[in-house]
Order: sequence, then C-alpha cells, then structure tokens
Amino acid sequence: MDKLDTMRAFVRVVETGSFTRAAATLHMSRTTVTQLVQQLEARLRLKLLNRTTRKVNVTADGAAYYERIVQVLDTLEEIETSLPHAAALPRGQLRVDVPSPLAALLLVPALPGFHARYPDIVLDMGASDRMVDVIGDNVDCVIRGGDITDQSLMARKLADLPLGVYAAPAYLQRVGTPLHPLDLQDSAHRIVRFRWGSSGNGFPYVMHREGKSVKIHGQYVLSIDDGNAYLAAGVAGLGVLWLPDYMARQHVARGELLPLFQAWTVDAMPLYLAYPPNRHVSKKLRVFIDWVTELMARHAAPAVTVTATD
Repeated sequence: MDKLDTMRAFVRVVETGSFTRAAATLHMSRTTVTQLVQQLEARLRLKLLNRTTRKVNVTADGAAYYERIVQVLDTLEEIETSLPHAAALPRGQLRVDVPSPLAALLLVPALPGFHARYPDIVLDMGASDRMVDVIGDNVDCVIRGGDITDQSLMARKLADLPLGVYAAPAYLQRVGTPLHPLDLQDSAHRIVRFRWGSSGNGFPYVMHREGKSVKIHGQYVLSIDDGNAYLAAGVAGLGVLWLPDYMARQHVARGELLPLFQAWTVDAMPLYLAYPPNRHVSKKLRVFIDWVTELMARHAAPAVTVTATD
C-alpha cells in the first residue's frame, strides 16, 4: 500500500466515524483499513484518532491533517484530468442521492443526454426520500426538496418547484369537491400526509389569494414518507395531495387527478443540492451540478442564488 492509500483510508475513517464503515466504502477489510491508519500515524509520529469500543474520534492533530489532506486528494484528481495527455472530460464514479419521484420522472429520463456529454462519469444513484448521511454514507451530493436542515453542509439552491393541490375523480365523487381550502378541515375530507425528515412530521400547507393566507392541516388516513407512494395514494383516491407540477402533469393529462383551488397559490418548494463541507468540488461534481441546474430550469422557476449553510 502506498501513501495515497493510507491517506484515503484515514479520510474515510474520519468521515464515517468508523473503521468498519470506512472499510465497506473502500471495499477493503476492516483489518486492512486499521493497518493503513496505523502506518500513517507511525510515519507522521502523531496520534490522529482516539479509538474506543463504541466510536472513533479525531484528535486535534488529526483534524488539522484531515483538513489539508482532503484538499490534496481532490486536487490530485483534478490534476489527473487536466493533464495534456489525459482525457479532457471529467471521469470517475459520482455517488448521488435524489428523491425517488425526481429520479423517475426527470433525472433518469434525461440521463442519456448527460452520459452522451460525459461518457466517463459513472453515476451511483440512490433514489429515495429517506434522510441520507452525506458524509457517513460516502455520498458526493444529495438533492432534496425543502430547506436543508443540516447546517454543516454546503448547499446550492437549484430551483423553486411550483406546487398545486390535486385529488382523484373517485375521491371527489365520494366526498364532494371542496370549493375553499378551509373545506379540507371539514370532517368529511382527508388529505394524504407526507412525512418530512428524520422527525417524520408533516407540516401545514399555506395557501394565498388576494392578500389572504390560510394554513391547511387536514385529517388523514395515511401518512407516508416516499414520494412515489404518496402520489399513488392520491391517484387511488385516499385523499387530497400537494404536488410539484412535474409530478402531477401526466396524471392530470390522463384524467387521474384533477386540480383544486386554481384561484389560490401555494408557496413553491425549494429544491437544493447539498455536498460535504471542506471539500474541493471536483470537476465531475461540478458538471453534474451544472447539468441538474440546466435540467431543472426547464421544469421550474430557476433559483438565482448559491448559498452555503454554515
């Protein structure tokens, strides 16, 4: 094993907080990763990590070394792709995690264009609405609707997704068509509740018309944390949905969903891309961010700011 192997092993242990998890992401044995870190400490004559039976903590020297070495590793990757005789296009594996409806309806159908442009980038995509540990799960970036609550991550706002309110014809025939958003507070009506984040909480939707605003809580018979299942529940007639336009469009065209309260507006849903802090943004991640931004501009009002949550 060379110096780069020991550096990479140390970085992954720091980022995952575990020799076992680091070994899994590096496709090595735990013993090998432990030996690599020991070799690094011996060469530097420094204690980089404090180990207990339950966790691994980085020392002050280890934290300082990590801050520098993670930049070195990213810079090396950039140098390799920028050499005159190296491939001009970015290459390598990119690990991303995105909401399941966004993957199915927008990102995956558009990927042939991305791979035609960047044939040497291999995407390892997770498609779910679960909360992902960006650092611990060794993910290069995540895309999520709603505000980014992890203040340690760097975040770029991709777009503001327009929202609407919808229900299946079968639901409206059974319960009746609500004429005002507050009608959904009536005991006869039901919403499908979407659970956000690790807390599993839903939240009231705010609707606006002519300077007036109302908050809708509503009663539900189903609470769910997956976007595709949430949409399926609404199409099945289990209740009223709040959906981004891109999710509702095809179902409205087929008559499976009907829009409600069209004289009212709903606050748009922000869509963010987030990535680990203290990282040099690699060329492959940079082009992916630019491609997603370009794609979302065709489906939503584009955001105009780049922010860091710190």
